[in-house]
Amino acid sequence: MKPAEGSTVIGKSVTIRGEVSGSEEMFLDGVFEGTIALPESRLTLGPNARVTADVVAGDVVIYGVVEGNIRATGRIELRDSAVVKGDIVAERLSIEENATIKGKVELSEIAARTGSGQRQGVDLAAPTATPSARL
Repeated sequence: MKPAEGSTVIGKSVTIRGEVSGSEEMFLDGVFEGTIALPESRLTLGPNARVTADVVAGDVVIYGVVEGNIRATGRIELRDSAVVKGDIVAERLSIEENATIKGKVELSEIAARTGSGQRQGVDLAAPTATPSARL
């Protein structure tokens, strides 16, 4: 896996605790605890990434492990090795076969941009279906 050219790269031997914000693409493959805010940019979490954080980004691609809520104004991609424990809000979601998620999923243009509006999500942690689209 190769980071996109021009991305900020945080390698697998790096541990960061705190807050990261910016306006350029980031590839993180290390350990991170805190908050990540890249509202107009792409965040890629590599296969070695172990993230305990709330994440806000334009697009998010996950190969590693995330504990925390993820909000994207665009697309979230959970690749085959991804493990997510937290809620997801985005316009679009792609989940590969072996990826796992435990949390609520809300897919809507309005929700991704504002965080408000009607809930049109799926709760993947709950065992039964209800009329409000909870699984």
